[in-house]
Amino acid sequence: ILRGESFLMPPFYAKGLPLHTSASLNPHAPLGKWLLSTSLLVAGMVHVGGITRLTKSGLSMTDWKPLGSRPPLTEKEWATEFERYKQFPEWEQRKSMGLEEFKYIYYWVWGHRMMGR
Repeated sequence: ILRGESFLMPPFYAKGLPLHTSASLNPHAPLGKWLLSTSLLVAGMVHVGGITRLTKSGLSMTDWKPLGSRPPLTEKEWATEFERYKQFPEWEQRKSMGLEEFKYIYYWVWGHRMMGR
């Protein structure tokens, strides 16, 4: 046994938790930080996806652009997007929805897609 080590605590634990130490003190720190940040992003994605499903958003974004897109900004763009949404089967379930509610569900779906990118 080297100085400062014991049978109960391996030497890399004695140097501190990966998130509270630098890579020079603990060679596992970068891996620990990467694992934690990735886990938090996945948990956030599941959370936002769950909320998106609970809002019964369905396919509120009617087009798919692999490189991303911005949401409608003007009232005319919103009206155009809302009219396009009315041509999809999801509209049959939500005919009582107005433009403001459409904006709400659209932003949840848009946020979920952008977070996934």
